Amino acid sequence: MAHTHDLKPWQHAHVFDTGNRLGERRTHWVLAITLLTMVVEIAAGWWTGSMALLADGWHMGTHALALAVTAGAYWLARRHAQDTRYTFGTWKIEVLGSFASALVLGLVGVGIVVESVVRLWRAEPLEAQSALVVAVIGLVVNLVSAWLLHGAQGGHGHGHDHDHGHGHHDHHGHHHHGHPHHDHGHARAGEDLNLRAAYAHVLADALTSVFAIVALSAALWLGWTWLDPVVGIVGAVVIGVWAWGLMRQSAAVLLDREMHLPITQEVRDAIESDGDAKVADLHVWRVGRDKFAAIVCVVADVPLAPSVYRERLAVHEELAHVSIEVNRCPHMG
Repeated sequence: MAHTHDLKPWQHAHVFDTGNRLGERRTHWVLAITLLTMVVEIAAGWWTGSMALLADGWHMGTHALALAVTAGAYWLARRHAQDTRYTFGTWKIEVLGSFASALVLGLVGVGIVVESVVRLWRAEPLEAQSALVVAVIGLVVNLVSAWLLHGAQGGHGHGHDHDHGHGHHDHHGHHHHGHPHHDHGHARAGEDLNLRAAYAHVLADALTSVFAIVALSAALWLGWTWLDPVVGIVGAVVIGVWAWGLMRQSAAVLLDREMHLPITQEVRDAIESDGDAKVADLHVWRVGRDKFAAIVCVVADVPLAPSVYRERLAVHEELAHVSIEVNRCPHMG
């Protein structure tokens, strides 16, 4: 009679990232505030004829859209967390949200440049005093929103950004594998890219509010109406740079372009530590903010059980899923 295998020791859950509920709640708050301010700014910009203010209002509208994407991504990732059709869990829904959000941010920048150039070409009447009041209100709203989101990076978001290229362990046994701050378009360990995209939108909004205040002040007291569209162009360039950086970061995660990370060399070194085993093929990719999966193909003269090689990697708690293939070297002797 065939016996029933106990598969429990080799099975595990595929929820590699538990999400960021604080970030999700704060995003909802900021979305509500943003929508309200957007309506006020667009109405005031149209009424006063201020390009800087109108741009700030529509800009806020696109940010509201991006914040809705951020909130939606959190919700979808949570709702489908147990869906077995997602091979490595649903965390990348959040990263996809970040990419979409960054794309919207870039389009905002392009739109502001176009409208500002048109205004430079054909000056419009400007009711600077009223516009200035609304711009200041807009800035206050943006700063409150930025503060709300900044406090919601969660436990993962801090303390992982230092450069540990040599790979040391902290007292919890966690193996840090962060980058220096010039991260060349890759997500640092533990970073909530979905929330970071929302934060970038709010900061971009604060920036355009500051620029609008400067431009309107210059128009009011110095008569420099031309500064309003010029400042619009400068703001758009800064926004474009932020958008590009965010797109590169989220695209790198979505496309699994992470084989340069220190964790790949650390896996290789751990497996090869006995002087016999060699890593013939290695794949490492991200399945959570600070969780990775790995496939390791080991070749050895005296092959050991996969559990032995798995044990060597146990110290790396960021490895949430490891598949090990063991082969005997065909040229032995």
